Amino acid sequence: MSGIVQIVSCLDGYDPEALRVDKAIEAIKACLTPISQAEAVPVREALGRVLAQEIVPDINVPAHDNSAMDGYAVRSSDLADKETALEEIGVALAGKPLRGAVGAGQCARVMTGAVMPQGTDAVVIQEVVKRDGKRIVVPPGQKKGQNVRYAGEDLKIGVPVLKSGKHLRPAEIGLIASLGIGEVQVKRRLRVAFFATGDELASIGAKLREGEIYDSNRYTLHGMLSRLGVDITDLGVVRDRPDLLEKAFLEAAGSADVVITTGGVSVGEADFIKQLMAKLGEVLFWKIAMRPGRPMAFGRIGDAFLFGLPGNPVAVMVTFYQFVRDALLHLSGRTDDYAIALLNAISSEKIRKVAGRTEYQRGILYREGGQWKVRTTGQQGSGVLRSMSEANCFIVLEHSRGSVAAGEPVQVQVMEGLT
Repeated sequence: MSGIVQIVSCLDGYDPEALRVDKAIEAIKACLTPISQAEAVPVREALGRVLAQEIVPDINVPAHDNSAMDGYAVRSSDLADKETALEEIGVALAGKPLRGAVGAGQCARVMTGAVMPQGTDAVVIQEVVKRDGKRIVVPPGQKKGQNVRYAGEDLKIGVPVLKSGKHLRPAEIGLIASLGIGEVQVKRRLRVAFFATGDELASIGAKLREGEIYDSNRYTLHGMLSRLGVDITDLGVVRDRPDLLEKAFLEAAGSADVVITTGGVSVGEADFIKQLMAKLGEVLFWKIAMRPGRPMAFGRIGDAFLFGLPGNPVAVMVTFYQFVRDALLHLSGRTDDYAIALLNAISSEKIRKVAGRTEYQRGILYREGGQWKVRTTGQQGSGVLRSMSEANCFIVLEHSRGSVAAGEPVQVQVMEGLT
């Protein structure tokens, strides 16, 4: 044994004929090596990319002590436990500091973001002062440092703020820009190629012949992949012929980091698919203890990882979100927490479930009486794509769990942002 077969077979609890979901996830991750190649891009174009460098400020942000509010900059040593009268000597605006220092018994008008005038150490908000010409009366109870943002309070020179592997969201883009950095190193985009297999698949726009169905899986895959910021190559529908499938696998593996297929991995389907994958690379066929999505293939062809997903539409989506999504994000170089969160809710109905497999039922999460509750979308067949469209969450029923009674707590994965 060698390669991924050796890695996977050494894992505790590995059973390809009845593989638990958690063990399948562990097995996949153990085989993956994230991409290392990087490229420089303008900061404005880095949104959604994976950072490939550490960001270490060479300036303080903010660069100077500044006012957090509109009001008056004062010397706390002038203040007393009673009203204090001060003389206003000038105005400090954002970008236009006050020239000179504020002396004893004096104050300066300041606007939010203005550099704190020399000699001052607190800002009194304008709403609480009394003003009579240049005479300003400050109420008691003011404290040193109030309403002041100190230099380096946000970002400090030499202290790392972003690590390599961070997914860049609008907040990170703004943070990098606040340091005056115009170009940043990011991981290159992961390249993913996919195709559907099956003689029964017809292209959109064609007239259906007897026994045919329109191919929806490629469109679903394209949508799911588009949300992950990867480069996508759609190789279309490949008929169940060894020569055509071999050509498709070689083309996909030659140009992509990851190859995803749908169909051709179920028990009873053409044996040549399994033989072909074994001929071209190192591929494992699993029966995962889950519903929907029991049959799945994982392996490597050349330098590309392969995910062979089931053919039923819902099974494609479930296996993609439970296995492929996280694998792609890991391969992309992300090191932050990208797992789909599990949240708690109360089941509003009885849910039938057999212990010994993990189930992902399509659910509708809603709020009632101050509690989050969930119900199924009804029919849960793996070919009922409507159930995915109606759902806003997966109801995740654990491996060892049996049927759920109404009123019992369950865990859910919210689909918002996924589907």
